[in-house]
Amino acid sequence: MAAAMRKRVEPIPGTPLPHGILNTCTTVVDVKDIHELMGVEWMALGCCPVRQWADPCLTEESPGEESPGERPEKEFCRPGFEYATPITLYAGAECSTLGWTYEEAVAHARATMELGEQHGLEAAFWNTRLTTDVVDLTPPEGPVSIAQGVAVLEGCLAESYGGIGVLHVPAGAAALLGCCNILREDPATGSLRTLAGNCAVIGAGYSAMNTGPGGVPADPGTAWLYITGPVHIRRGPLDVIPDRKASVNIRTNDRRVLVERTYVVGTTCTVCAVQVEVCA
Repeated sequence: MAAAMRKRVEPIPGTPLPHGILNTCTTVVDVKDIHELMGVEWMALGCCPVRQWADPCLTEESPGEESPGERPEKEFCRPGFEYATPITLYAGAECSTLGWTYEEAVAHARATMELGEQHGLEAAFWNTRLTTDVVDLTPPEGPVSIAQGVAVLEGCLAESYGGIGVLHVPAGAAALLGCCNILREDPATGSLRTLAGNCAVIGAGYSAMNTGPGGVPADPGTAWLYITGPVHIRRGPLDVIPDRKASVNIRTNDRRVLVERTYVVGTTCTVCAVQVEVCA
């Protein structure tokens, strides 16, 4: 059938994945101070251990009337500073001015961003944070089962951080998490949680990357999983660029519009990684 006979209808709408990085596992804040979008730093909280103190005066080893000698000292931890750098995402739309008004082009670019910003942010966070400065727990023998992988990641997080963390899983490996009851849905929030209580982000952008520490691609039949402390996302306003007049290239009569947004994604304490098998 000739294209001219086709009826123009509304685009097929889409819905972002429900357990991505902009959902219930993370804290998302629309910032009011734009200076925060240039990057932030903070003093780490929760990365220092809480230790037991055994008072020598109350133990059986108490020297009594003898000279106690040098008393044991309590240990102090100096908190370190952590930081997060900006990530800027954009979505652009281009079409002939004969087919699109400026308002239609802006609406299309906005819809593209709404559907895809989670995917783009996951890929950027994976590349700029998860695969850098990370502890690789993959054994010398090679990738482990996904249940074993989650277990070693949660052990790593528990040793370095006492609170609830975030498990970062490529969407291509998500189905395997249904085995052995690795994840369950929290009826109160709709989030996915492990039996230990850690929250799971299932990322399409993670799946697109699927690289190990240092950005090395995963071997066929394997995937990389990561775990972090809590994830805090600062999100800026959605900017439309350019204005109506400047959007038209008078040489080609094409209209170009893009929308742009900046994010600052931070996490705390240790990042741990493990390579798992996703097929037999």
